[in-house]
Amino acid sequence: MSGQQQGEEVPTATLVVRVGYRGAGFSGYAEQPGQRTVAGELRQALECALRREVQMEVAGRTDAGVHALGQFVSVPLRGEERRLEGRRLAASLVALTPDDLSIVALYQAQPGFSARFDALRRHYRYRIACGQPRPVMGWDHCWWLRGVDGLDLDAMNEGASRLLGEHDFRSFCKASSAQLLEADGRSTCRRLDELRVSRVVEAGEGLVAVDVTGNAFLHNMVRAITGSLVEIGRGHRDADWLEAALEARSRAAAGPTAPAQGLCFEGVDYPSSSLARWW
Repeated sequence: MSGQQQGEEVPTATLVVRVGYRGAGFSGYAEQPGQRTVAGELRQALECALRREVQMEVAGRTDAGVHALGQFVSVPLRGEERRLEGRRLAASLVALTPDDLSIVALYQAQPGFSARFDALRRHYRYRIACGQPRPVMGWDHCWWLRGVDGLDLDAMNEGASRLLGEHDFRSFCKASSAQLLEADGRSTCRRLDELRVSRVVEAGEGLVAVDVTGNAFLHNMVRAITGSLVEIGRGHRDADWLEAALEARSRAAAGPTAPAQGLCFEGVDYPSSSLARWW
C-alpha cells in the first residue's frame, strides 16, 4: 500500500519549530539511547503538547557541544491541529522544554514540507578568542587560542576563497562518516556559497568569526575547515596548502578539527513564502 498507512490521518499542514540551544548539556541533536539529546527533549515536549507520537525532520544535525540559534524542525499536523492557537501551543512547548533549549518561533507550512529537504542554505558561525586573557562572556561558545596574540585574517580569507563553490569536501569530513557515505553510494560533494573570516565584538568582547554558508554540510565539516583556516592564520600553512588538502580527498591532508563549543548553527534559508509565522 502506497502513501499513508491504513488508519493514519492525512497531514493537513506542517508545524515548523525554530529552536535554539546551548550545546554543552546535549549529546548532539540526534536521538541516542541513554543520552540526553536535543531531539529527545523536543520530541517529548511535542508529543506531550499534541498528545500523540510525532515524526520529526530537521535541517542539519549538530554534534555534542555545538550550539544553535536557528535550527528548524518540521512535524506533520493532523486533522484540526492546524487550527490550534499558535501562542498557546508555543507556551506549552516552552513550559515542557528545559532551560537550555529555546522555542524561538513556530511556523505553519503546506502538507509535505520538510525542514531538511526544502532547505536551500544553512548558516554557521564559528567563534574564536585570541590572547592571554580568558574570554568571559564568550567562554562557553568560543575556541580560546590561549597565548596566540592574533590571526592573519587576510591569509585566512585567501585560503577560504579556495574552498568556495562546489567541491568534494571529503578531506574535511570525519573519516568514519566519509567511509559510511561511500559505502552507501552517497556523495561527499557540497557547495559553499560563503566562507568569510572577520573581527566582531559580541557582549563587549573582541572575537574572530568564521561565517560559513552552504547548501549542506558533512560531519565535522565546518569545524575541520575552521581548524585548517586557523593553521593558515597562525602562519603554519599557506593558502596553496588548503587547496592541495581539498584535492587530496583525505582527512589526514587537512588541519585539525576545531572544538565543538565554538560552533553555532545560525539559521536556514527556505523558499520565499514557504513558512507562515504562527507565533
